[in-house]
Amino acid sequence: MKTESLCLHAGYTPKNGEPRVLPIVQSTTFTYDSTAEVAKLFDLETSGFFYTRLGNPTVDAVEQKIAALEGGVGALCTSSGQAANLIAILNVAQSGDHVVSMASIYGGTFNLFAVTLKKMGIEVTFVDQRADDAEIEKAIRPNTKAVFGETLTNPSMDVLDIERIAALAHRHGLPLIVDNTFATPVLCRPFDFGADIVVHSTTKYMDGHALQMGGVVVDSGKFDWTSGRFPEFTEPDASYHGLIYTKAFGKAAYIVKARVQLMRDLGCCQTPQGAFYINQGLETLPLRMERHCRNAEAVATFLAGHDKVESVCYPWLPDSHDKALAEKYLP
Repeated sequence: MKTESLCLHAGYTPKNGEPRVLPIVQSTTFTYDSTAEVAKLFDLETSGFFYTRLGNPTVDAVEQKIAALEGGVGALCTSSGQAANLIAILNVAQSGDHVVSMASIYGGTFNLFAVTLKKMGIEVTFVDQRADDAEIEKAIRPNTKAVFGETLTNPSMDVLDIERIAALAHRHGLPLIVDNTFATPVLCRPFDFGADIVVHSTTKYMDGHALQMGGVVVDSGKFDWTSGRFPEFTEPDASYHGLIYTKAFGKAAYIVKARVQLMRDLGCCQTPQGAFYINQGLETLPLRMERHCRNAEAVATFLAGHDKVESVCYPWLPDSHDKALAEKYLP
């Protein structure tokens, strides 16, 4: 299906006689006929729902829809975009590790990286995304675990050269995490250009009506976690009876680990009601993004021609330094 159809139909397919609209499964827990069934769910031996913090049918449908829109193998909805960024990083980095981030990112994310992650023992080095490869590579260390950037930066509207930065990260065995909030998968799918993990604040355009806080982490399923640089994916997890994520879940190792370790312990989950609101927004996302773009273009063009305006940050203006990148990534 095309993006427009996925926004309407992905994630939830009602069977004969079932509700046409995604139901709100407003329950914290789920009933089973035997403790043996529940034990298999707890031990990750089978899929299903037993506690809404880890999984809920309404939230699951929205996760599947967003994963389909981005072209990933799985997604994890969170309570906010900040929670999504935190989980995305903590899933690969721990105390003593290091991350390279583009400097031109949302202020809240900058503070999360520069202040809060530092308190957790994770150091973040900020680099200019327009610097050449050699300059950016100077920031990479033996303990670096990821590279981070935004498709379209908030608020400076810089366009990330995803393909170049992904190739740079991969040369060093690192995943590229891209915040695709401003572009949404309607305008850009970072996985198509080599990104490995995508995050969103669904609070923004995915919701679209200023109704519901939310975030999401999406896994491309393409990154090789078995290089030896990420032992937490390839060594036994004592909290799950020695389970090894890459062996048990293959391409979905990253997103499963994020759910069963970090969501289990941090609890920053999306609610069924919240997921329902986000799904309502997703159904109209292609129409709204097209109108947002046309409105922004009209405003930017007007302001750029106004004698009282010094400068305008908008990548589609003819004299924008990111015009070529906009044509490539945001056509």
